[in-house]
Amino acid sequence: MRIDVLTLFPRMFEGPMGESIIGKAREKNLLEINFSNFREYSDNKHKTVDDYPYGGGAGMLLKVQPIYDNLKAIEEETQTKKRIILMDPAGKPFNQKMAEEFSQEEHLIFICGHYEGYDERIRTLVTDEVSLGDYVLTGGELGAMVMIDATVRLLPEVLGNQTSAQTDSHSSGLLEHPQYTRPAEFAGMKVPEVLTNGNHRLIEQWQLKESLRRTYLRRPDLLEKYPLTDEMKKMLSEIEREEKNQEKS
Repeated sequence: MRIDVLTLFPRMFEGPMGESIIGKAREKNLLEINFSNFREYSDNKHKTVDDYPYGGGAGMLLKVQPIYDNLKAIEEETQTKKRIILMDPAGKPFNQKMAEEFSQEEHLIFICGHYEGYDERIRTLVTDEVSLGDYVLTGGELGAMVMIDATVRLLPEVLGNQTSAQTDSHSSGLLEHPQYTRPAEFAGMKVPEVLTNGNHRLIEQWQLKESLRRTYLRRPDLLEKYPLTDEMKKMLSEIEREEKNQEKS
């Protein structure tokens, strides 16, 4: 996969994009990341990339010309099929499904905004307008880093154990069940006995039930759209009774 990032602050990416899983993916040539400062594409002598909005209003807007020319330069360099993502608080909220879609693409381009907003004509150049969440950051750089991380870890061969990505919270539609490692007891806290008895069928049932329990307690909204089986519905009824009894005690 190739990723290009258009940003006024390319140095912000140097640490996060060179370490951990992303750094290893780049070392293995599974991923190519390029950072472009679109100020370099400004066509005026002062290299400005923003201006006052027509009709008045607070703040400054990013101009269309530098971003247009930066995208054109990338297009001339590579003829790949591109998904161009505009980082925008008004965009579609980013989620795991979107990360999975992005991971299937050949070439992603992220445009990181700054200032008050964009010249509306910039939106005609992109395929997606995406938001990290319902809040506003000073720029799109941090949001782009999060989206790149969530996407790259899903690429084949990037994670040491590919099933790790498949069983992550939100990948299955439910939150992940509790997990434990050795020692079996620490400071009076014990690993659930079912996980140590070697009965794989019982372990799978426990994991499913605890995944449902965690989702029920922390993100019940996810259960509203999850295709529950009869077994899951029975488990949820048990969980509801258990949690109510826990509250009473």
